[in-house]
Amino acid sequence: MVLKRILLVDDREVDNYINTLICQDTGLVEIIDSCKNGKDAIDYLSTKGDDDNYPKPDIIFLDINMPIMNGWEFLEAYDQLDKDKQGGKVIIMLTTSLNPDDIARAKQYTSLDEFRSKPMTKEMFIDIIEKYESSLV
Repeated sequence: MVLKRILLVDDREVDNYINTLICQDTGLVEIIDSCKNGKDAIDYLSTKGDDDNYPKPDIIFLDINMPIMNGWEFLEAYDQLDKDKQGGKVIIMLTTSLNPDDIARAKQYTSLDEFRSKPMTKEMFIDIIEKYESSLV
């Protein structure tokens, strides 16, 4: 299975860069976009591309701690988006936080599929695709 598009949402450019390389290395995704905070990601999801369609990434990888709009605020805004703008068949919170409160809070969001610890690895990316394959088709 090859995904059409994924979205990386993280304020650390180095994380977005490394995660892009890891995802490209698998050969399992055609387009990898990134945003530096939740607001940029909401704007990205709400803006039609050259083909007059919203981007609709198959997977969104979301950090928690970001300026302007953090991961939690993104999820709240995401849930308010029209369904045709949402994309993100699967949303993975990818963070350095091991705080039990963050893990518990993540379970409160029905749009959030999973909470994973950084760093992303090639094996993790493949595992996520395999785990959610039926949701991604």
